Amino acid sequence: MSSAHTKDFENAVALGLSLPLMEAFYTIQGEGYHKGAAAYFIRIGGCDVGCHWCDVKESWDPRLHPPTSIDLITDQARQYAKTIVVTGGEPLMWDMDPLTHLLKQKGMQTHIETSGAYPLSGQWDWICLSPKKNKEPLAEIYAKANELKMIIHNRDDFKFAERQAQKVSADCKLYLQPEWSKRDKMMPEMVDYVMSHPKWIMSLQTHKYLNIP
Repeated sequence: MSSAHTKDFENAVALGLSLPLMEAFYTIQGEGYHKGAAAYFIRIGGCDVGCHWCDVKESWDPRLHPPTSIDLITDQARQYAKTIVVTGGEPLMWDMDPLTHLLKQKGMQTHIETSGAYPLSGQWDWICLSPKKNKEPLAEIYAKANELKMIIHNRDDFKFAERQAQKVSADCKLYLQPEWSKRDKMMPEMVDYVMSHPKWIMSLQTHKYLNIP
């Protein structure tokens, strides 16, 4: 690719007109409030939050994923579902306004899964906020979160979850989800914790039990 074409791609990504698309797929939502519902997932490359237990580390480097026109992304999405989940990586590293504008124009419901570490952009019907200790959310997103999903890797994560829960709105749904590699160890403790702190709801990665994306 010539330097001029490379620059054009870089400009398109900077404007949100193209995005580093890692993958897109139609499946059943596996986690949180909407689990069990059909949805089309758009996974955007790029993340510098750096969770050591991340199960999609291949998403971290956006240079590995081709800049893809949001027109193409949207046209493919509308063939499958009304509910579109934008995830990553960390999708808010990029301007989500153009993509969500197109999706909303075509009558689709827009959901996002984010760490909240970058400024919120885009028009969202549902915001799933999943804070990480490495790079905590910006203050602005807490009041807008519909769902708080806290990943539990060890006992100290319960304390972190409680601190995060104090920052979201009163009607935000609160979920505790075991980190997959520690699920056998942590789930019994999580069951006890939720029973003694019933504002929380258990979330499991049911798509992994179902062996689907």
